[in-house]
Amino acid sequence: MMTVTKIEPLSKTRYKVYLDGQFAFTLYKGELSRYHIAEESVIEDDIYDSLRLIVIKRAKLRAMHLLTDMDRTESQLRTKLKQGLYPDDIIEQAMAYVKSFGYVEDENYARRFVLSRQNSKSKKEIYASLCQKGVAKETIDKVMEECYEMEEERGAIQKILEKKRFCAEKAAEAEKAKICGYLLRKGFRYEDIRQVIQVSEWNT
Repeated sequence: MMTVTKIEPLSKTRYKVYLDGQFAFTLYKGELSRYHIAEESVIEDDIYDSLRLIVIKRAKLRAMHLLTDMDRTESQLRTKLKQGLYPDDIIEQAMAYVKSFGYVEDENYARRFVLSRQNSKSKKEIYASLCQKGVAKETIDKVMEECYEMEEERGAIQKILEKKRFCAEKAAEAEKAKICGYLLRKGFRYEDIRQVIQVSEWNT
């Protein structure tokens, strides 16, 4: 059993609720009315549990919406949920929920970030940006090593294509298959070969 010690309006429809002197969660006006919550009223344990479930569900939906809106790191998502005045333990449940679907994963985020910027920004700029976004330094180091190694591999493929005077735009499918087989036998990855040939077609 808990006592509602304070109800603080955030907007015309949303309120911060304090139980036994501590901030508990935010509720909407309709929820206050439905569960008969007012200052100095007493909340039974079963009502408290029901309210917690409502807020947990809301936090999960909010997290999903934030990730649909744009790609975010774990740190960025936690910050946005804190700004939404969700309690820390409920934020952790929302984080566990989205992570269980693979929707937020800093290594994948960092990989996409590096690959999309490595041709336009310096390593130092990219590293600093990822640090600011809350990605762990060991994760950044791992991803940058992997991505820049990939860039070197693709650069080597490009040089071979130039040496053989291979024109991706004019080449027939049989010719593409032949050069692809040649590069595969030299130990290059199919994905790298495919990417270089595609870029060559776009840039021709």
